[in-house]
Amino acid sequence: MQGELLRASQSRPPEERLRPDRSRSDCPVLLSRSLVLRAPHEEDIDALAHLANNANIATMVSRMPHPYTAKDAADFVRRTKAGEIGKCVYAITRGDNGAFLGCCALEPQADGRTLELGYWLGEPYWNRGYATEAAHVLIDMAFRTRNNIDHIDARCRVTNIASRRVIQKCGFQFQGTGMIDCLALGGMVAVEWFRLDRKTWMSLRSWGEMR
Repeated sequence: MQGELLRASQSRPPEERLRPDRSRSDCPVLLSRSLVLRAPHEEDIDALAHLANNANIATMVSRMPHPYTAKDAADFVRRTKAGEIGKCVYAITRGDNGAFLGCCALEPQADGRTLELGYWLGEPYWNRGYATEAAHVLIDMAFRTRNNIDHIDARCRVTNIASRRVIQKCGFQFQGTGMIDCLALGGMVAVEWFRLDRKTWMSLRSWGEMR
């Protein structure tokens, strides 16, 4: 089914592919060249628990426990459905076979004009361009459908070279450093803060030069 959705989407112009279905919500299913971004559901629990139970991932994000169990995965799916983790939480899946790859999200910030981008991928899917592709389609959706949004922020640990590369390929500009709490490590870690403003996104919206 997801393969059929993707093929149908790719037959339309790029501007139409990202146009949300207003009968759904603020966070429509998103289609890209090789991915489908959709709400997490119960069928993802086993794959989610398997991929997320990895210290290499948990220590690079702020809110993921380690070890990560099937109970944690089921609770995550329940909380996303209840809107307890923010409105736009997506499962990243393959468009051709529906395989669950990881998650991404946009979280509103207190000023009402900024979103924060977050993402993670299972280790078997690293270095294939999936994170950048998912970030592109999520950023495009946010700026195209939410006129009140001026900025999107992203943060990564100073040691996370791969995540920094994704952020930079999406056009984000370095803003500074800081500290955030890491649940898996039980303490604070150093992070770099990046920002993408609407004007910069408009100049890069084809993403052609950023790949």
